[in-house]
Amino acid sequence: MEENRINILDIPFIHSTKKQFFHDIIIPSVENQRKLFIVTANPEIVMYANENPAYKKNILQADCIVADGVGIILASKLIRKPLPERIPGFELMELMLGYANQNKKSIFLFGAKDYVVKKAAQNIRKKYPDILIAGYHHGYVDLNDNTVLELIKHSNPDFVFVALGYPRQENWISRNMKKLNKGIYIGVGGSFDVWGGKVNRAPRLWRNLNLEWLYRIITNPKRYKRAAKLPKFVLHVLREKWKGFN
Repeated sequence: MEENRINILDIPFIHSTKKQFFHDIIIPSVENQRKLFIVTANPEIVMYANENPAYKKNILQADCIVADGVGIILASKLIRKPLPERIPGFELMELMLGYANQNKKSIFLFGAKDYVVKKAAQNIRKKYPDILIAGYHHGYVDLNDNTVLELIKHSNPDFVFVALGYPRQENWISRNMKKLNKGIYIGVGGSFDVWGGKVNRAPRLWRNLNLEWLYRIITNPKRYKRAAKLPKFVLHVLREKWKGFN
């Protein structure tokens, strides 16, 4: 599958639409009980990976890295290797939940505060009544603590959603997936906060206009510092592009 990867600052993004990725890669992996490690990366994650070799090594072990961020799409256009669309982690999670519901597959939720992950599990069960919730656990644990690993090992779920935020979620998956028998493993950041009703996702119009990042800043000004990293990311992409011309 190397020919389907686009390198942006040394991070290989899969060249695929969301639906194509789901149907061609995720579903066959579930049906054949193959383990799959998915990273949903935005410019902030790419910059962090290039500044932190240990984290970069971990995400490069992933089976697939998808473009979760309009900045990644912009970068792909700047280097004239355009990716077809964003693949947000929240929307991938929705597709997986729908599939699990239709096919009576099991899920495990790991992350967020205790009351948030409990509420998220309740709301998921309401929306997807035929889904099998193998278990859930809050994310306030030491990454060296094997409690959650043992819970997942015992319940053997088909999907494991890890909402610890980067870099913890990818580091945890990289360290522990090899110890488990099967499952789709994906870091989903703040998705449990949405499922738990703690925060609202951007309205569809904002998402369709690729302005979800702006909505997040308006509703949570603390995110401004994170968004401010985008210009630095673009400059790095342009610098790499200019190097290629020399």
